[in-house]
Amino acid sequence: MKSLSHPSIKNINVEQILYALSEPTRLAIFKELYSAQDEKNCGSFSSLGQKNNLSHHFKTLRECGIISVRIEGRNRYISLRNEELDNKFPNLLKAIYDNS
Repeated sequence: MKSLSHPSIKNINVEQILYALSEPTRLAIFKELYSAQDEKNCGSFSSLGQKNNLSHHFKTLRECGIISVRIEGRNRYISLRNEELDNKFPNLLKAIYDNS
């Protein structure tokens, strides 16, 4: 199984998170994942744009430490790093979700 690199939680800072979520498509991806509270297949985000553009947004969110991507066969499953981020930045994701 192929795996992607994800930053360690200790290397994630709030500036990266706010930068990543300042873009409307990435914010919409975040909001869908936050409300789902579970992983989603990357294909379920097709209403937000074309596959190549979404791939870029997923990469940015992953590299900033907001999401985790799990590859299974030809499918990619996206989930928020909710628990890890909430431990490091209590209630930050909830505040972003509630105020966007």
